[in-house]
Amino acid sequence: MSECAPTRPAAPRPRLVLYGRAECHLCVEMWAELEAARARHAADLSWVEVDDDPAIAERYGPRVPVLVLDEEEVCHYFLDEDMLRLFLTRWHEARR
Repeated sequence: MSECAPTRPAAPRPRLVLYGRAECHLCVEMWAELEAARARHAADLSWVEVDDDPAIAERYGPRVPVLVLDEEEVCHYFLDEDMLRLFLTRWHEARR
């Protein structure tokens, strides 16, 4: 008979959302940078096509790409690594 060690639920991870357009070169560039940084920051990353939802297009459309963490804008147009680190640090501190 073997004993199974109790498993702990996976720790929550920050969820970054990039609002953009597929044909936007800045959006594609920021996505590539985020993909490269994702493992470093242990965060989940998803893409939202702004033009698929009129409310999202109105909110973010003129400024894409827009990076958001927990409904808070981290940066737009270009990836700001310093702001990303700051937001992720705050996210982790809030969950201690």
